[in-house]
Amino acid sequence: MAWGHSRVSRMVLVTAFLPTPALQAAAPTAAESTMSGCGSHVASRVASPAASGNAESRREPHEPSPGQIARMNADFTRRRQLAHRTGLQTGLQVGLQTRPRKRSGITVPVVVHVITSGELGPPDAAVHRQIEALNRAYGGDYGGADTGVHFALRGITHTANAQWFRNPLTYELPMKQALRRGGPETLNLYLAQLSELVLGYSTYPYWYQDNAQLDGVVIDWRSLPGGPLRNFNRGFTSVHEIGHWLGLVHTFENGCTAPGDSVADTPFEAYPTEGCPETRKNTCPLPGDDPVHNFMDYSYDRCMRQFTAGQGARMRAMWDMYRRPGHTEVT
Repeated sequence: MAWGHSRVSRMVLVTAFLPTPALQAAAPTAAESTMSGCGSHVASRVASPAASGNAESRREPHEPSPGQIARMNADFTRRRQLAHRTGLQTGLQVGLQTRPRKRSGITVPVVVHVITSGELGPPDAAVHRQIEALNRAYGGDYGGADTGVHFALRGITHTANAQWFRNPLTYELPMKQALRRGGPETLNLYLAQLSELVLGYSTYPYWYQDNAQLDGVVIDWRSLPGGPLRNFNRGFTSVHEIGHWLGLVHTFENGCTAPGDSVADTPFEAYPTEGCPETRKNTCPLPGDDPVHNFMDYSYDRCMRQFTAGQGARMRAMWDMYRRPGHTEVT
């Protein structure tokens, strides 16, 4: 059976045949019918920067303000400095010479929560394909750097709840209180049906200490690999949102102004990319073209293919500071 087939003015749902039976997509809402691209700001992926209006109207679920992002960066820097000093002191106490250690990879345990209306939702086969897409993207198989991040599926839950399915943001707290598993290291990925131009949204590592119940990533199930959202059906919405969950911000954060996205090897970018540009895009008078192929920009899925080595290093460092199992708060 097909996931679904429908055509609307700017977002097109296409039939995608799966090796196992799948459920059909619901008819798009009025807001969904305007989807064309992807984007908005931090911690969310929406349909189109151009369609979202001015900066204030584009604010999306869990989007930090510039001030919050600055505080996140300051806290991260503080933790790294304290951890470094603690490591040096420990080494001196036991008479060891401190040397750079080879960075090992990390494995993220994943629990996927499939929310359905009772009729609509993805098959488990699509969930497994999503995990495969995550490992390929974070492993550099699409052309980017190997970030050293691997994902291991630990379980799939199934919940029929029409309210949670149709409006996961409104019912986010009871939904996550009922379903969430594990600690800060466990990625809880919730699949529901989003609207109002939003393809997905995420929390940040920095927020876990204050609101662990809400930790996790929510995406539109139709964006899974083989799903019915044309231009967004390779599973890269999850790749993008999980980048936020691991501590990355958008490549266009702060525009052409330092510190940008706080990653040295991603060029500055004045505004998000829409679609898949056929020519160079260079919006800042600084070295490098815009990173239109980066998973943390807003290009169509077919245009996305890379993380940078610097983004990989930042995600691993965020993991060490906030999500590593057995991690102890540094003060």
